[in-house]
Amino acid sequence: MSFDAMAKEPVIRVQNVSKKFRLFSSPRERLIESLHPLRKQYHKEFWALHDVSFTVAKGEFIAILGRNGSGKSTLLQIICEVMQATTGSVAVQGKISALLELGAGFNPEFTGRENVILNGSIMGFSRAAMEAKMPAIEAFAEIGEHFDQPVKTYSSGMFVRVAFAAAIHVEPEILIVDEALSVGDAKFQHRCFQRVREFVEQGKTILFVSHSVDTVLRLCHRGVVLEQGRMSFDGPIVDAVNHYQDLLSGGAALPSQPGDAEHLIAPGDEGEALHLLSSTGDVICDKPSYNAHETRLGSGEVKIVDFEIMANGCRDPATVPSGQTVDLMVKVLFHKTLENVSVGFAIVSLDGTYVFGTNLLMREAPLLSARAGECLVVRFSLYTALVGGEYFLDLGCTQPSASEDRFLDVRRSLAVLRIAQTPGVVGFANLQVKHEVLSVAGLQEHLL
Repeated sequence: MSFDAMAKEPVIRVQNVSKKFRLFSSPRERLIESLHPLRKQYHKEFWALHDVSFTVAKGEFIAILGRNGSGKSTLLQIICEVMQATTGSVAVQGKISALLELGAGFNPEFTGRENVILNGSIMGFSRAAMEAKMPAIEAFAEIGEHFDQPVKTYSSGMFVRVAFAAAIHVEPEILIVDEALSVGDAKFQHRCFQRVREFVEQGKTILFVSHSVDTVLRLCHRGVVLEQGRMSFDGPIVDAVNHYQDLLSGGAALPSQPGDAEHLIAPGDEGEALHLLSSTGDVICDKPSYNAHETRLGSGEVKIVDFEIMANGCRDPATVPSGQTVDLMVKVLFHKTLENVSVGFAIVSLDGTYVFGTNLLMREAPLLSARAGECLVVRFSLYTALVGGEYFLDLGCTQPSASEDRFLDVRRSLAVLRIAQTPGVVGFANLQVKHEVLSVAGLQEHLL
């Protein structure tokens, strides 16, 4: 339990919760067991949750992390009283509104409007009360005439729009979201997360399940990690994500082999790359642009130990010119022999908006392989089409997989990137706009 949770009265208390399911190989075995005179057991027991305990204080925004099958959805359904725990107890103080897996709580034969009224009645609202909320719900969902069509005709995105709109307009004190927002389009997701932030500012409590590490780091304060039905971590979100990444990385690395050679992946000016390779240790913290409040995640099997920006022949300039091509070189040190390693960077606004990002995998470039002790330098050439101002530079080193990237060393808000001021434009992107004023008379004269 976090210190903050201990200091406040909990609104959710989960005590020693376990959940058992009976698994049958066929419906026939289920029938035989139910009718057997000696109550012979034909099923196998599967424990989805084992002795899970934690508390949630008012105003906390908690991520529930874990691999598929770790028990996240089962836990949330027990908290929402959709199912009962086999052993243990859950106590909730406050009204819960939940957005669980797609289809949960909705009758496919009913229209969106009818399902909103049905869900409201389950939460204790009269039909008249829900009808009063309906214009706001319908406006937020933005599905037009489909709102009065049966839910069974909806796409997954349309369903999420109605479900989320209904969930947030019943004034819950506790909001539970189980992955469902991942199927919405970008604009709708942005609106949803804006509303979620408003909930947090109002001191409401949120439990949030997502496989998006970026999302939970941006939104959540604390993380609970489940592994094979057991709670394996509960604490600050950065530590929780690190723990989750460690679980994902189990057994993924190749056997470590000794080596001390340095290798260069950098076409072009080898002199600057060799200068970068000549540095020893992690020297990033010595740079004037370094941000001591960076967030660092990953297993540490490969580490980002240095970087350099080259602009107009100047190394690491205090201000990077706008509208020019510059080189970003990233030095990584392999502490373990690994294959298929991707390196990338992102430019992020001071409020956390991703302005641009890419990596070797996204560019369909060859991934890196090296022995323990080797260093590589990756050079990115980029055109700084940015409006002047200050940005954060993120650097990352990951090992992609079919299910989810494994973080080796991800350094968020690592350094401050200052772009030279560009008068006459606002926003993030400098699109090099040109303009002219045209008139009918002028065009006619030109045509003549």
